[in-house]
Amino acid sequence: MVTSVGSRVESLASSGIQSIPKEYIRPQEELTSIGNVFEEEKKEEGPQVPTIDLKEIESEDKEVRERCHQQLKKAAMEWGVMHLVNHGISDELTDRVKKAGQKFFELPIEEKEKYANDQASGKIQGYGSKLANNASGQLEWEDYFFHLVYPEEKRDLSIWPKTPSDYTEVTSEYARQLRGLASKILSALSLCLGLEEGRLEKEVGGLEELLLQMKINYYPKCPQPELALGVEAHTDVSALTFILHNMVPGLQLFYEGKWVTAKCVPNSIIMHIGDTIEILSNGKYKSILHRGLVNKEKVRISWAVFCEPPKEKIILKPLPETVSETEPPLFPPRTFAQHIQHKLFRKTQDGLSN
Repeated sequence: MVTSVGSRVESLASSGIQSIPKEYIRPQEELTSIGNVFEEEKKEEGPQVPTIDLKEIESEDKEVRERCHQQLKKAAMEWGVMHLVNHGISDELTDRVKKAGQKFFELPIEEKEKYANDQASGKIQGYGSKLANNASGQLEWEDYFFHLVYPEEKRDLSIWPKTPSDYTEVTSEYARQLRGLASKILSALSLCLGLEEGRLEKEVGGLEELLLQMKINYYPKCPQPELALGVEAHTDVSALTFILHNMVPGLQLFYEGKWVTAKCVPNSIIMHIGDTIEILSNGKYKSILHRGLVNKEKVRISWAVFCEPPKEKIILKPLPETVSETEPPLFPPRTFAQHIQHKLFRKTQDGLSN
């Protein structure tokens, strides 16, 4: 069965196919590491993604606050990913966000197509599926909806889903609260590097320029999950990424040479340190390689919000305070746009050499 560029993974998945088209089959060297995600998630032995309790992140008590900061710092330096609990965003709001996104994806495909993006013409916001962007022509087992959600004056509400009717309201409120959480995290991460509190926030664009882009990832059931990936291995280019999901496991982190499956932690938000913060911290905070598995039994949905610096206005490079004679700069100066291009170029080269 040949899939056209315009086809959706969801329609492929619901067509009753028993085997997946070759474009979705991962290269041989990757296949050996893809297991059953439900069994992987149950494993208790080996390293586990840390859970960080943010309840005391702004405590009046200096010692209590410092303890919370140190736990955050340790997770950011060792893993670069963590489950955040007591993050200050109500379960009621996160549940509403998830219901709204899920309802959109339950619409008939013809309805969703009204919101289709057009990557070829540069219209990246909207409903889409991954185009082959590397030389090997690989596709990922997912559809998605992508749009800028903050700052409010930069949004294009005309492409936001009209169904369900509360989509805009709940997504806007979530973005607003998440922006506040990002500030708290950036402030703690700054202090932990010995910088003044507002430094990292300023270096990634501050309230005016830091963009929050939401990508709702929809991973249909897959007849051959051992051959495919929902999202291939990558690091996030963002400063920070915050992720909600529908409690179906799928996220894997490449930690100490092995793929580790993240547990599903109730009422948590997963947070990744992205390349931007890794660069500014001169590698002290890690941007971890991760990927998404799919499965036969359950649809997985995740809501990722990428906090991104402006593309051209800021030069990303290790901050002077993070560099010394014994710790020279690990990254050359680049704009955010140049960093993205650099990663795409490297990926294309990797694809050509396979």
